[in-house]
Amino acid sequence: MNAARATTALAEPAPAIRAAAIATPRRPLRVVYFVCSFLVGGTERQAAVSAGALDGSGFDVRMACFDKGGPLRQAIESLPCEQFAQHSLYSPRTLVEMLRFARWVRRERIDVVHATGFYPNVFAVPAARLAGVPAVIASIRDLGDMWGPRHRRLQKLACRFAHKVITNAEAVRRRLLAEGYPAEKLEVIYNGIASPPADNGRALLQEGFAIPPDAPVIGVVARLTPVKGVEYLLEAAAKLVPRFPSLRVVLVGGTQHREDPGPTYKERLEGRARDLGIADRVVFTGFHPDVPNLIRGMTVSVLPSLSEGLSNVLLESMALGVPVIATRVGGNPEIVEDGVTGLLVPRRDATALAAAIGELLGHPERALKMGEMGRKRVSERFSVETMLARTADLYRELANPDGKGEEERIMC
Repeated sequence: MNAARATTALAEPAPAIRAAAIATPRRPLRVVYFVCSFLVGGTERQAAVSAGALDGSGFDVRMACFDKGGPLRQAIESLPCEQFAQHSLYSPRTLVEMLRFARWVRRERIDVVHATGFYPNVFAVPAARLAGVPAVIASIRDLGDMWGPRHRRLQKLACRFAHKVITNAEAVRRRLLAEGYPAEKLEVIYNGIASPPADNGRALLQEGFAIPPDAPVIGVVARLTPVKGVEYLLEAAAKLVPRFPSLRVVLVGGTQHREDPGPTYKERLEGRARDLGIADRVVFTGFHPDVPNLIRGMTVSVLPSLSEGLSNVLLESMALGVPVIATRVGGNPEIVEDGVTGLLVPRRDATALAAAIGELLGHPERALKMGEMGRKRVSERFSVETMLARTADLYRELANPDGKGEEERIMC
């Protein structure tokens, strides 16, 4: 509302003010998604999908981040994006950037700040509350097993300032309840997956990575970090080679930034494959622009994680009709019905993983049936439409608890 309208409204009698307010159109809610970067990861992908879909549908969406780099930025390049410098969480310079963020959201009259993940939660949530943002939302999308006690305490402290904390799995919600988060603050919204386009993934694997057309392919799609447990898949593959001599392992995903002077996780995996005698059977694709077709070319999609929230890769694989095997951790059992839509195995158990993979490779008709059931389960329970509807409802509920737009709140 501009100054002239405000002055005119204040000069009118009370009944006229109410009539004008009722006639005032409600502006779209202004939403900010705060992400670390636009690298290809589950959290970043869900934020990009939500931001792109909600913008213009009753919401005016923009992005905030520590780093504008990453391929996902291209998918939402039309959305404004503000960058904030990332320093150590305990550096005075971080406080300066938090205050700059608070001034920015206040100047932009933001209605909803949605932080996604540990660092955005700690940075953006307290600053947004300081700025008086009507709806401040944190997201915790994993079990926190990769964080130490100090990090978990810091995130819990930051989340006290949030109006809601969204988790993507009941398993995450249960962990947070056990850590003392108030139940009324927690909201479970499952990841949503649209059926990915894919046609001839085997041709892509054959032409791009020289994989024989008739070779059974077991694959992992993940950012290569120790929590993904890929070494156990390599050990399982070594056990399976005598039974399936043409077996290939495809690892799709890049590594995180080096955090210590030792070998990267990828380098350790390469060394482990050499030690197991299967180095010539393992393909590292790095980040790839056509992940759906790579998954479509796999015989079995495997997620050997040691800890997990709700995996987009499992959902995407099932949506493509590819049979899945996952460890029984985090939200994986909420996606995979063991023996029906896929198989679940204990974490850190290469023998059990090898047995499960062998079961599906040795019984292709059972694998095909599981793929079909997995596709059906994703379409019924994990649609992107359901995720977006629940997210939009939460934004409106928190930002407009009385059902009024901003102009109505000011004028009444």
